[in-house]
Amino acid sequence: MGVGKTSLSSWLTEDTAPYYTGYMNMPILSTKLYMPQPRPGYVPRFRLTGQLQQGLHRKLSLISAPAGYGKTSLVSEWLAGSPVPSAWLSLDDGDNDPARFLSYLLAALRTLAPELGEGVLGALQTPQTPPVEWVLSHLLNEWDNIFSGQCVLVLDDYHVIDSRQVLDAVGFLLERLPHRLHLVITTRTEPELPLSRLRARDQLTEVRAADLRFRSEEAAEFLSRVMGLKVGQEGMKLLEAQTEGWIAGLQLAALSIKGQRDVLQAIQTFNENHPFVLDYLAEEALNGQDTGVRSFLLRTSILDRMSGPLCDVLLQREGEAELGVSGQAMLERLERSNLFIVPLDAERRWFRYHHLFVGLLRKRLQAEEGEQLVAELQLCASRWHEENGFELEAFHHAVQAGDVERAALLAEGGYMPLFFRGAAAPVLAWLGSLPKRELDTRPSLWVMYASAQLIKGELQEAVSHLEAAERALQNMPKDERTSDAIGHAASIRATLAVSRHDAEMIMSESRRALAHLHPDNRAVRTATTWTLGYAYQLQGERAAAGKAYSEALTVSQSIGHGVITLMSMLGLGAIRQSDNQLHAASDWYRRVLELAGDPPIPAACEAHLGLASIYYEWNDLEAAEKHAAESLHLAPLLKHTDRIVACKLHLARVKLARNRIKEASVLWSQADQLAKNYHFTYQMKGLAAVRTALLLRQLRLDEAARLLRHDDEPTISLAKVQLANGNVADALSVLAQLRDAAEASGRADELLQVKAIQAVALYTCGSRDGGINLVLEVLDEAEGEGFARLFLDEGPPMERLLLEASKRSQMADYIGKLLVQFKGTAPLAKSHRERLPSGGSGKPPLVEPLSSRELEVLELIADGLSNTEIASRLFLALSTVKGHNRIIFDKLQVSRRTEAVARARGLGLL
Repeated sequence: MGVGKTSLSSWLTEDTAPYYTGYMNMPILSTKLYMPQPRPGYVPRFRLTGQLQQGLHRKLSLISAPAGYGKTSLVSEWLAGSPVPSAWLSLDDGDNDPARFLSYLLAALRTLAPELGEGVLGALQTPQTPPVEWVLSHLLNEWDNIFSGQCVLVLDDYHVIDSRQVLDAVGFLLERLPHRLHLVITTRTEPELPLSRLRARDQLTEVRAADLRFRSEEAAEFLSRVMGLKVGQEGMKLLEAQTEGWIAGLQLAALSIKGQRDVLQAIQTFNENHPFVLDYLAEEALNGQDTGVRSFLLRTSILDRMSGPLCDVLLQREGEAELGVSGQAMLERLERSNLFIVPLDAERRWFRYHHLFVGLLRKRLQAEEGEQLVAELQLCASRWHEENGFELEAFHHAVQAGDVERAALLAEGGYMPLFFRGAAAPVLAWLGSLPKRELDTRPSLWVMYASAQLIKGELQEAVSHLEAAERALQNMPKDERTSDAIGHAASIRATLAVSRHDAEMIMSESRRALAHLHPDNRAVRTATTWTLGYAYQLQGERAAAGKAYSEALTVSQSIGHGVITLMSMLGLGAIRQSDNQLHAASDWYRRVLELAGDPPIPAACEAHLGLASIYYEWNDLEAAEKHAAESLHLAPLLKHTDRIVACKLHLARVKLARNRIKEASVLWSQADQLAKNYHFTYQMKGLAAVRTALLLRQLRLDEAARLLRHDDEPTISLAKVQLANGNVADALSVLAQLRDAAEASGRADELLQVKAIQAVALYTCGSRDGGINLVLEVLDEAEGEGFARLFLDEGPPMERLLLEASKRSQMADYIGKLLVQFKGTAPLAKSHRERLPSGGSGKPPLVEPLSSRELEVLELIADGLSNTEIASRLFLALSTVKGHNRIIFDKLQVSRRTEAVARARGLGLL
C-alpha cells in the first residue's frame, strides 16, 4: 500500500510542517512525497487497477491522457489497495532543476529505505551538483543491496518536466531500473522514452485516455453517489455524449447543474459546439459558490500547496473584515463538496487545487481583484513562509509579487545565501528575468548573478556579469551596501583565480574582499578567508595559511557552510603534510572522508589524493593505489580544475613504484594531453617530474637530460638526472641551491627530500662520512612519521648507504625495516647502481656508464647467448654486436665475457 505518515517519522519534521531539510540544506516539501488519498465515496475502477497490478513484472506503467481524466486518482486508488509498497513523487516546474529533482527522488525512495543514499545526500548538499548519472548509479547500486522486495516508484505529473538533464536522468533510471523496482509515470503528453522498444520487450503497461474514460455505469455511479446528483437516463446519455466519459467534465457539469430546477435543460445548454466548455463549466462551478467560499478560492489560488494556518493569513489581512471561517474548516468543507481540491497527506492538513481549476481561479483573481491585491497576497504568503523557515517558498512568492527588494533579501538569505544552499537555479531564473536597468540600479544583483553562475560552473557568464557589476558599482554611493557588493565581487575574483593557482590574484582580491565585506556577511567572509589561506599556501607561507584555514573552519562550522568546512580541513591536512606531519595530515583527510559520505561528494577527491600520497610515502602501495584510483574517479566531477591531471600523475607514480611501467606511461601521456588541451600550466612541474622518473627507469638518460635542458630553475628531477649520468658535481651544486631555498622558505618536505638525495650524492662521489652523517640526520627526522619511499626511491645507492649508516646509528630497527623493504622494491635505473662504491672488488666505479643498448647486450651475454644469437635477437649486424662487446669490456676494464659478467654482477648491473 502507499507509504503512510508514520513511516516517515524518522526523517521528516513534525506534522505541522510539511518539510525536511535535505535538498542542498533547503527545506523539502514532504507533501510532494505523499500519495494523494482516494476521496471517500470514489468510484473504483477495478478493470484498470487490476491491469496495473498484473503489470508489475514489467519495467514501466505509463498513464497518459489529457488533463482531467483521473490519472493520479487511478494510481492512488490502485496503490491504496495493493500490498506492494510504493514511493510517490509529485513533480512540479521546480523539478526541472536537476539538483532538486535528484533530491526529491532520493527523498521519495527513502520513504521505503530510510538508510538509502546517505553519501549521495551529502553530494547533493554541495553548491555544485554532481553529474546525474553518477548520482543515479550510486543510488541504484545501493538500492539493490538494501531493498530486496517488489516496490513501485511513481512520478506524477511528468509532463511538467522539460529539462534535458532531468529527461535524460529518467531515461537513465529506466534503463538501469532494478528488477523488482517498478516505475509508474503519469503524464498529459507523450514522454521522451523508448516506448517502442519497451513494448517489443513486453516491459510496458499502457493506460491511455480511452481506457480512463468512465463507462456508462461508472459515470452514473459517480454522479449519483459521489456528486449527489440525479439526472435521469436521458440526462445521463446527454452528459455522456457531452463529456465522452471525461471525469473532470462530468464533475464540472455536475457542480454547475446542482441547484438548477430544470436539470435536463441545464444539461442541454452545454454542447460540443461551445468553444470553451471547460472554462465555461468551471466558471459556472465557481459562480455557484457563496461569497465566502468564492473569496477563499480566489485568494488561496496563488498557493501551490496550502494549509489552514497559511490560508488564514491570506483571508485575515489587515484592514479587512474577517470572512468568519477558518482556513482549515474551509479546506475540509471544500473537500466534502468535491470542489477540485486534492489532499496531500493522510491527516488532511495540506491540500492543493486541481490543476484545471487553479488556472481558472488565478485568471479570475487577476481579473476581479487586480495586480495590486494579487501582489499583496503574494507578499503575505512570502512573509508566512519566511516566518516558518521555508525561505525558498518565501523567495518564490516575493518574485511572484514583483518585489525585487524583498526577493533580493531572501536570496541573500541572511546568514547563508540561498544559492550557497543549492537554490542557484531559481535565483538564476529570477535574475535572468529582470531587465538590465534593474540590475544596473542594484549592482548587488549583478554580483549575486555572477556568484550563482560560479556555483553552477558557468564561468564565462560569471565573469561577464561580474564585469557588469563592477561597472555599475562605480556609479553607486559609497555606503555599506555598495562596499559589501564590492567585497563580494572581489571574493568571486579570488575564487576564480583559485582554479588557476594564481597566488598573487587570489591574495590581492581576497584582501580587497575582506576590507570591503560587511562584518555580518559571514558566509562570503569565511569563503574569502579560505581563499586567502590557499594564496598563503601557494606562496609557501604555511603558518599564515594554517591560521587562515583554522579561522575558516571555525566560522564555517558555526554557520553551517559545509563546503568551506571540508575545504578548510583539506587545507589543514595539506599544511601538516608539507610540514612532514604525515599522521596528523592523514587524520584531517580521514575526517573529510567521514563528512563527505559514501559515496563521497566531489571534494573528497583531494582527501583521497592526500591519503594516496601519504600511503605512498609509507610504502603501502596497495592502499596508495586504491586512494589514487578513488581520487581519479571523483576528479571529473570537479569541473574547470586540474585535479584530474594531478590524480593521473600520482597514480602514475604509484604504478611506477610497483614496476608497472607501461600503465604509468599511459597515465602520464593522458595527463600531459589534458594539461596541454586545457592549459593547466600549474601541473607542468609535476608532469616533468613523473616523465623524468619514467625515463630514468627505462634507462633513457639522454632523453631525460634533454627534457630538463631548458629548465630555468634547479629542480630535484634535474639533480637526479645528473646523478644518473654520473655528473655528481653538477648534481651536488643543484642540490645545494635547492637546500638553501628550502631552508630559507621553511619548506620542510622539500628540504627533507633534498637532504636524502644529497646524502646519496656525497656517498657516491666518495665522501662516505659526509653521506653517512647526512643520511643519519634525515633518518632522525623521518623515523617518527614512518617515511619509507623517501629512501626507497633512491634505489641501491641509498640501500648501500643505509647499510653503512646502520653501523653508526641507534636507529637499527628503523633502518632494518627500510632495508627489508628494499628487497621488495622494483629495480631502478641500472646506471644509478653502477656508481656505487666498488666494495671489495678493488676496482674503482665505472668512469663512463654503459648505454642502454650496451646494457641490453651485457644482459644477453650473461644469459649465455653467442654474438650471432645476440645480433639476431636485437636485429643488429654481427659487426655491431662485436663493437658493443669491445666498448663494454673497455668500460668494465675486463678482457673476457666471464670477467665482464662477474664485474657487472659486482657492480649491481645484473
